[in-house]
Amino acid sequence: MSEGARIAKTFYEAFSRLDAVTMNSLYADGATFSDTVFPGLDTRETKGMWDMLSKSARNFRLTFEVKDATETHANVDWVAHYTFSRTGRPVANHVSTHMQIRDGRIIAQNDVFDFYTWARQAFGPLGLVIGWLPSFRKKVQATAREGLMNHLAKG
Repeated sequence: MSEGARIAKTFYEAFSRLDAVTMNSLYADGATFSDTVFPGLDTRETKGMWDMLSKSARNFRLTFEVKDATETHANVDWVAHYTFSRTGRPVANHVSTHMQIRDGRIIAQNDVFDFYTWARQAFGPLGLVIGWLPSFRKKVQATAREGLMNHLAKG
């Protein structure tokens, strides 16, 4: 098994258990993370995000498949099923991840998912009507960032 496959498998097995400590141990100093809701996070913010999400998850279930991996990267498709805390609505978020690996640690991770599909599930009729608007996406990002900053401030 390649280093990338090992890291991805360890990461997503930990994620399925909501084990943020193990997930966060796989990031290198200086690592970055980005997705549609949490763009441009540094290492501290990334680790805080996983800690926050693991502590707030409700009705969580995850499946994943390592699509391809080498010593320096891993591509993973995964689906997170959960209840969105703000609305109580069920979500099945289909995500593709690209991880860059160096010296046995994740140095960059980019997660991609369809925001409009997610918004329709998470926000119901509101997401259906305005989930495609850039202003709605920016509002969701700002709310998520505020939640993350509050979580980090609590230490």
